[in-house]
Amino acid sequence: MIKKSGFRRKTGILRTVLAVFVSSLLLNSAALAAHRMMLQRGIAEEVVRFHILANSDSSKDQQVKLQVRDAVLAWMEGQEQSFSDREAAKQYLVSHCQEIEAVADDTLKRLGLTYRSEAEVVAAYFPERTYQDLTFPAGWYDAVRIRLGKAEGHNWWCVLYPNLCFSDCLRGVAEDGGEEDLKKVLTAEEYESLQQQPDQWKITFKWFH
Repeated sequence: MIKKSGFRRKTGILRTVLAVFVSSLLLNSAALAAHRMMLQRGIAEEVVRFHILANSDSSKDQQVKLQVRDAVLAWMEGQEQSFSDREAAKQYLVSHCQEIEAVADDTLKRLGLTYRSEAEVVAAYFPERTYQDLTFPAGWYDAVRIRLGKAEGHNWWCVLYPNLCFSDCLRGVAEDGGEEDLKKVLTAEEYESLQQQPDQWKITFKWFH
């Protein structure tokens, strides 16, 4: 009886330790998910993304997508607008969607294509994406979206505000200026999170004695 009692006691202690471990894992996982969601929302409140969907995945339509991208970005850069914040940038883009469409359509016509574009500013869900050396978490973001023709092909995106699109697309180089602008509108923690890959997020445990 004594041996059985001791065995049961040890088994009970082991179950308790295992239950505490599992509970700690679940609580830390939930806390990590909530924290990442909070960071994503903070980032989304400070950026506007630029999103182009190609007509199809044919090599021609994919090249057309990039040519439309370059034409629209060149037009935007030529406007020489300086925005005080994300909301000002968003409102400017909302009010200039027709001009953006016109630039895209002129490019399509010049290339001898019969399909046309549709431009709008939307709240869209984006999966996790890496741009240059920054990984933007999955979630909802405001974006200028250009749909080309049937819009059934692979898409291209960048961060339009603050200014990450222009340097590497139009000049063929990635400059630090865009990332510095991004640093200015994000908290230090939000910006640091963009530099981490998903597997770098660690779950830590606190053991209570």
